[in-house]
Amino acid sequence: MTDNYSEDLKALLLIDHKEKKLKKGSYLFREGDTADSIFYIRSGKVRIGKITPDGREITFRICNEGDFISEIRLFCALSTYRVQAKVLEDCDSLVIEKQKLEETLLLDPNLTVGFLKMMGTQQQKTQSKFRDLILHGKKGALYSTLIRMTNSYGIHKNDGILIDLPLTNQELANFCGMSREVVNRLLNGLKNDEVITMEDGKIIIRNLQFLKDEIHCENCPAEICRID
Repeated sequence: MTDNYSEDLKALLLIDHKEKKLKKGSYLFREGDTADSIFYIRSGKVRIGKITPDGREITFRICNEGDFISEIRLFCALSTYRVQAKVLEDCDSLVIEKQKLEETLLLDPNLTVGFLKMMGTQQQKTQSKFRDLILHGKKGALYSTLIRMTNSYGIHKNDGILIDLPLTNQELANFCGMSREVVNRLLNGLKNDEVITMEDGKIIIRNLQFLKDEIHCENCPAEICRID
């Protein structure tokens, strides 16, 4: 098991919970479902995203083994999920009910602090992503997504940083909130400028600094500049 959570959050796994196993293509939850639980991913990959009114799919992040998925409002009346969690790889998860989580947090200040830190970090990730989209448009959305992917899935090689995550151009477009055609054009431009190359369907970033300079990268901590 990969421990992506901090030491402060280990007590969450001691809360009475259920196990939930799902196949690729199914959902942990859908937008509009009652938001009554958080999830811990024991294995597999889950995509957190949203379907826009015009039918486009937007991906916010990918959750991996060792990640928590918390899309609930604590100490408030039950609401509904505003995003969906689609299983990308067969998933084994733990389900912790909101009520039991709140009862535990009230009794354990250290756990509460750790949980709030996790929620705050996730909020910062989302804010920084939308900042790049608003300030730098479509190019900024793609370039910042590639930078985040190097921090989440990058493997350093002699000729650059391999993003060890197979993605179609449509899937990449979903991260950026744009059409596949626009992503194709921008990627081709980066290839022509030798900023990126492709290897077995995966992207190699050969000039990371170019991407950072183009969006005036603020060099956020790696824990913020991620897609997971």
